[in-house]
Amino acid sequence: MATVFDVAKYILDKYGAMSAMKLQKLIFYSQAMSLVWDDVPLFEDDFEAWAKGPVCRPLFNAHKGKFMLKDSKFLTPYEPNTTHLSAAQKETIEVVVGSLIDYPPYVLSDMVHKEKPWQAARGDLPNGAHCENVIPKTAMLEYYLENW
Repeated sequence: MATVFDVAKYILDKYGAMSAMKLQKLIFYSQAMSLVWDDVPLFEDDFEAWAKGPVCRPLFNAHKGKFMLKDSKFLTPYEPNTTHLSAAQKETIEVVVGSLIDYPPYVLSDMVHKEKPWQAARGDLPNGAHCENVIPKTAMLEYYLENW
């Protein structure tokens, strides 16, 4: 199975530099639509419901301290390999990212804030509070199956 690092490398190599926040949101939506369209997750890691939207902690740890990601070189220690992604997975990523790439990261964050999976995982926390609540893949599947 592919890893979040494989997906991040694929997106950065194909679409170029972007903020870490934008990459996280694009990968979140790619994961959601892989669950809906392909019936399988792209990767095993979960997303957590952080204040500015979903964050995959292993990817966050890889880019921690970097605002802009000019390329995928920061992923080298994690040995990403895009050949782990099937043709169907690459197509899912391309459709999702192609439809969202022009949105600024704050718009993607606002989109997620209006959606049930993030809201449910956040619970009643104040807007700026840190949250480590996992956004269940089942919640992603159920919501995006009806709302994409």
